[in-house]
Amino acid sequence: MVRVLDDGSGIPADVKGKIWDPFFTTKAVGKGTGLGLDIVRRLVDRNDGLIDVESEPGRTEFRVVLPVSVPAAG
Repeated sequence: MVRVLDDGSGIPADVKGKIWDPFFTTKAVGKGTGLGLDIVRRLVDRNDGLIDVESEPGRTEFRVVLPVSVPAAG
């Protein structure tokens, strides 16, 4: 598990459900593509992992869990 913590303003409730959507951004037009979290989510999914977020003002935590890889016998 990898945890990333932030002590900023948090993710507003009305935005939280959209952060995983491709091309969603809170940045000004031309300043962001809105692909970062979509790419992360897809990479985690393709590796049978989990990603989630909890957020409130002053504390946001993203958690990524990936399965342990076992070396092939050989």
